[in-house]
Amino acid sequence: MPIKASSARQIQRLIVDLSADHVTVREAAVARLGVAGPRAVDALLVQLESTISSSARTGALRALEAIGDPRTLDRVLEEIDTSDQAVASAAISAARVFLSDKRGAAVVDRLTRAVLDRSRDEAVRIAALHALRDLKLSTLAPLLEALEHDPSAALRAALRFDPRPRPMDVITEAADRTLPDEPDELAEALAHAGSRVTFSLLLRVIERVRDREQVEPEARRQKWTMVRGRAHVALANRGSRVALYDLRESFEIATSPLPVEFLAALQLIGGASCLEATAAAHARAARRDTAGVTGEHWWRDRLADVFRAIVARERLTRRHTVMKKLAKRWGATLDELWSVGLREPGFGLSGPVASDTGARRGRG
Repeated sequence: MPIKASSARQIQRLIVDLSADHVTVREAAVARLGVAGPRAVDALLVQLESTISSSARTGALRALEAIGDPRTLDRVLEEIDTSDQAVASAAISAARVFLSDKRGAAVVDRLTRAVLDRSRDEAVRIAALHALRDLKLSTLAPLLEALEHDPSAALRAALRFDPRPRPMDVITEAADRTLPDEPDELAEALAHAGSRVTFSLLLRVIERVRDREQVEPEARRQKWTMVRGRAHVALANRGSRVALYDLRESFEIATSPLPVEFLAALQLIGGASCLEATAAAHARAARRDTAGVTGEHWWRDRLADVFRAIVARERLTRRHTVMKKLAKRWGATLDELWSVGLREPGFGLSGPVASDTGARRGRG
């Protein structure tokens, strides 16, 4: 797939953000690089080769996990052997995506070596064991038997109790019966299940999680909101607009920054009908930013990126009906959004480009 110059520049900016001091900036970069898909692979592989920063390498591996491109597997497997615990664990998670791939045997071999290597950090060994839990028990039996007398008490405990059930089981249980007690469990299941989850299951998860958010205290509500955002990304990555109504409404009513997953999903599948909600959220963020509220400037900039990406993809001009409506209600905001990166007839945005999503939209 050809990479447009504007897209390549944006990817490079996101690569730089992987080394940012602020965790929010790093998390946003990981999410947006994952959305960029195969276009970001080469730059991410270069990042792995050239940086010694643990956070940057971990972020690059998390983005590669989200992309799941087979070209990355060899490099990912190499990173499992690193002495940095965080990087090795991220590499294990990225390799897990390929367990059912045609090169799954190589993944199983490298993960098995990591589990059996008693010189490795316990956390890395346990992460590798958890990744292998996706295999059938009959396949795992020899390894589990070999580990029964391992000197690591933590590893032996992990043999008896795996706190992470199979991703599809977690998602199906959440959609049809009961949400898990901890939002992280469902978030991780959504990250690993990939395209196996049906649109209807994801929609039911979104609706049930949204109801759960309403009864949770603020601290936990944010975690559940992130889970809902991750379900939206899973739909958006496959071009489905089945839950676009919930995505749009989330921006319409947001009184504080949403998790980056919402931005990623809206950038992928948002259309003209989403621009008013985006502009309204931007206007509210501008007021809070002026008042000195922390994080609002970042949120405001990201909303602008998404707005411009949608306008460019939809080829909208200031003469479009939606734009005329926005001009009446959000005139100053529209002027600000249009002043940087957008020129008639709607091309040349400065924010992220999702040029390959048009053909994917509308399914589901």
